[in-house]
Amino acid sequence: MAADRADAIQDAWRRELPGVPVESIGIITRIWWAAKIFGDRRRRLLADLGVDVATLDLLSTLRRSGPPYRMSPGELADACMVTRGAITQRVERAVKAGLVERTATGSGYHARAVTLTDAGNALLDRVVADLLTTEDQFLDHLPPDRRTQLADLLRELLTGLDGAEQTGQVGD
Repeated sequence: MAADRADAIQDAWRRELPGVPVESIGIITRIWWAAKIFGDRRRRLLADLGVDVATLDLLSTLRRSGPPYRMSPGELADACMVTRGAITQRVERAVKAGLVERTATGSGYHARAVTLTDAGNALLDRVVADLLTTEDQFLDHLPPDRRTQLADLLRELLTGLDGAEQTGQVGD
């Protein structure tokens, strides 16, 4: 395979700081670059579809919870890996847009819940289908066996990192 910019960076640091391990550049730099490309493309696509990343994360989390598509704010914050304040803001925007509603599951403060509305569910069906189809096209240049290999390697990498069990959001 032809050398790329990461190889050039790695070679330069090997020259400038002999004895310092530079092999991580070949992996981590490429992961950062891929994440930036994927993130930028995802944000543009979602903007075209009329939803932002945070709202998609909220709606997707509710949908993946299964019927009745209802979770407490605390459960949502944990599942989305954000603060309760951030969930409150996300829920407020989604309520105003008619995508979720605040519901009660009993009495008392802890009985509050957030439920996906029919409008939120319909939007999510359209957005996730378009998003996953488009993101699948990002990987078209990789044959199926290489996709599987890459997924396995990334899973293995994440297993060794702190908080790896909490990874994954949005349609994922």
